[in-house]
Amino acid sequence: LAAVKENIPLAPLHNPANITGIEAMMSALPGVANVGVFDTAFHSSMPPESYLYAVPYDWYETHHVRRYGFHGTSHRFVSERAAQILGIAPADFNCITCHMGNGSSFTAVKGGKSYDTSMGMTPLEGLVMGTRSGDIDAGIPSFLAANAGMSLADIDNALNKKSGLYGISGLSSDMRDLQKAAREGNVRAKLAVDVLRHRSLKYIGAYAVELGRVDAIVFTGGIAENDVAFRGSLVERLSVLGIKLDSEANAARGEEVLISTPDSAIKVLVVPTNEELVIARDTQAIVGG
Repeated sequence: LAAVKENIPLAPLHNPANITGIEAMMSALPGVANVGVFDTAFHSSMPPESYLYAVPYDWYETHHVRRYGFHGTSHRFVSERAAQILGIAPADFNCITCHMGNGSSFTAVKGGKSYDTSMGMTPLEGLVMGTRSGDIDAGIPSFLAANAGMSLADIDNALNKKSGLYGISGLSSDMRDLQKAAREGNVRAKLAVDVLRHRSLKYIGAYAVELGRVDAIVFTGGIAENDVAFRGSLVERLSVLGIKLDSEANAARGEEVLISTPDSAIKVLVVPTNEELVIARDTQAIVGG
């Protein structure tokens, strides 16, 4: 509990609320073990070349400025399940896991462990998300502070809560709304979807090169499990990797399904995530010794 409190600066929105929950349970059920299952834990296997930023090294040593990654319980669950489906031992399994929802992150899984991931020190880095910007030029905040009279707090709020799909479209952070509006001719709604696809392809391509060998690409999360049109358009663009989409299989929504053809060079699966199950299993394992 002391360690969680000490790390509030690294997770100012999440840690205080979780501490409140822990303390409430300690009061209500004294003597019953409390287990912390951290969303960053799966990514603790990343090598320095993946987690270090090219900033003054003392920022890392003194202030712990580095990439931590998030959605770890989801990436762990779907990568382990995909390995099981394909009959490959986790230690031999390389895949790219694509968690796409209101918050999105991709992970390069090498030998069953996280090798690289798109979110960074905070969940703001990486892909375009519902209301988060994802990757931007680090000089933009200082430019806005100097030229638009915005405070750092205003800029941070805009990047986290007014950007992403919502920021581009000016309409919604929900892909269902954007796809409907795009079909009806809303240019900015279509642009938001196109930017998300573009950024997604960049990460998948980069991780494919990093891994060297990719056994599977695994889709999960609200968008990737249910938006079959977007998912299909994304997979079709991956033909350069020898991937072939099974359009009929891709019609499934919210199901565990193989959506690549038998002759596809890389298998593509949809695996609904189950973060709660990972937390329950870890808790049972720790409490049970």
